[in-house]
Amino acid sequence: MSKYYISQDVKRCIGCFSCESHCKMKNNLPPGPRFCQIITVGPKLINNLPRMANIFISCFHCENPWCVAACPSGAMQKRPKDGIVFVDQTLCVGCKSCITACPWGAPQWNPETGKVDKCDYCMDRIDQGLEPACVAKCITKCLHFGEPSVKTKAARESYAKSVAEF
Repeated sequence: MSKYYISQDVKRCIGCFSCESHCKMKNNLPPGPRFCQIITVGPKLINNLPRMANIFISCFHCENPWCVAACPSGAMQKRPKDGIVFVDQTLCVGCKSCITACPWGAPQWNPETGKVDKCDYCMDRIDQGLEPACVAKCITKCLHFGEPSVKTKAARESYAKSVAEF
């Protein structure tokens, strides 16, 4: 597992997609690939009231990433110091094996480069002590970046309950 984690306060998210927009701008992505996504769930009736949720999804930076294991060129890598999974573009041959291997669709095809790319938690920003672009530019401050061990048990339980409602 990665040393880092992006969590979301679902109740604060208004589905504005600023996280997606800033991620695309920071990574200079063309139409198509999205390293993070807001998925709208609902509307559903909860206590006879219509409710919707906007759920933030990005790469999970797995403990044993299938995308890394599937990559024949060694382009898909896991950083030893913090567990961030990333693509070394100089090694990527565009075979899409990592896309096929990932059950969550984190690796994305970039039609402009003819290679695969994915969320790397904005490693360059993290190395400078900054947050990923999606978190830093979230206008409602519903996204939080940090180490999972720092989050309190109460915060984790509250998040799990709010997601389970939808």
